[in-house]
Amino acid sequence: MSNKNDSSNGKKAKLMKAGRQTKWAPVWVVLKTSGVGKRIHPSAITRKRRSWRRTKLHIKPRKSRKWHLG
Repeated sequence: MSNKNDSSNGKKAKLMKAGRQTKWAPVWVVLKTSGVGKRIHPSAITRKRRSWRRTKLHIKPRKSRKWHLG
C-alpha cells in the first residue's frame, strides 16, 4: 500500500533546505569574520543567495515504483 506523499518526502526536504538558504548571515558571523571595526552587509558572507520570488526551484519528485507492473 503506497501513499502519494511517500514519493514527495525528498522533495519536501529539499524545499525546506532551500527555504533556509534565503536568509542572510547572522550578525555575530559578520563580527567574527571581518572584525569589530569593519562594517559589511551580512549578504556578503552567505554563499547561496536565493529569493523565493525571483528564483524558483525545479525539483522533480522521486521516481516511485509502478505497482501495476508487479
